[in-house]
Amino acid sequence: MRLRILGGVGLLAAAAILTGCDSQPATVKIADTKADSAAKLKATKAAKVKAAAAVKANELGQIPVLMFHRIIPKPATTDDRSPEQFRADLERLVKEDYVPVTAAEMVAGKIDIPAGKHPVVLTFDDSSPSQLTLNEMGVPQKDTAVAILKEVAAKHPGWRPAATFYVTRDMFGKTVREEQAQALIWLKDNGFEIGNHTRDHINLRGRSQKEVEEQIGTIAKQINSLSAINPSTIALPYGNQPSKKNWALTGKLYNHKGVFLAGYTPAPAPFSKSFDAAGIPRIKAMEKKGDCAQFCSAAWLDWLKNNPDMRYTSDGDVRTVAYPKYKAPYLRKSFATWSLAY
Repeated sequence: MRLRILGGVGLLAAAAILTGCDSQPATVKIADTKADSAAKLKATKAAKVKAAAAVKANELGQIPVLMFHRIIPKPATTDDRSPEQFRADLERLVKEDYVPVTAAEMVAGKIDIPAGKHPVVLTFDDSSPSQLTLNEMGVPQKDTAVAILKEVAAKHPGWRPAATFYVTRDMFGKTVREEQAQALIWLKDNGFEIGNHTRDHINLRGRSQKEVEEQIGTIAKQINSLSAINPSTIALPYGNQPSKKNWALTGKLYNHKGVFLAGYTPAPAPFSKSFDAAGIPRIKAMEKKGDCAQFCSAAWLDWLKNNPDMRYTSDGDVRTVAYPKYKAPYLRKSFATWSLAY
């Protein structure tokens, strides 16, 4: 009997040696792994918070959405800009650390710009030939909007030549289907957004739902047939909303994520409670003259520069929404998991 006991002990000892005398149960190892992961996550978040604070990130701040029309040598209206004025507009944005994003990217919250920089949305209404005209080699003509955008970007490496072009049936002055397709596909291939500006550029205020859907839907269908693009944003002619603003968001032939107006203020960030996808304000590009002394681009860019706590400043991480803790009440609940307060 004693020999059996000793034998049993010997077997147990051998098992211990094979298993490892200092081995731990699997549950202990799992707990340790979870603790390590939690510690790493905590350290990573702490580093992100520190980095966000260092650049004074404020991703609940306001974003200038600038509205342009024709870029022509001799401006005929206050909506027009000369090539020299447009270059100056862009150079100011570069100097003040603005980086362009498209309207669709802004609305979706995909504002992927470097830490410490500020987003700006450049929008062009009416699909004028002065915005895009391609020569026989398929290259943008000198002094068109896209040519100037690319020219400025080439001078400032890292500055992105992004913009949104709101298209009507005029289609950059082209009437031949193949030429219309060439223009839209060129924009698509070069990273520009194509948006909806209605077929005939008529005032939608007071129109029936059928008329609104026809104006928006027919140009959406045409754009898709030419370029395989379904516009995700729209700019309303004259900035006027239809009787029910949601008619501009969804219809039988379209499903927009953002509707842009022609208003006089910077836009709320998409993460802010103030953001309204059915009515996003824009700012007319112009110097401080007349009404524009307060309500156009030069005035608002001055204001944002002088009130940096009100301006959107990126933390450089598209996966988070960073902001000072005191701004927490302004965060939309749907972005709570993205929150990075400091």
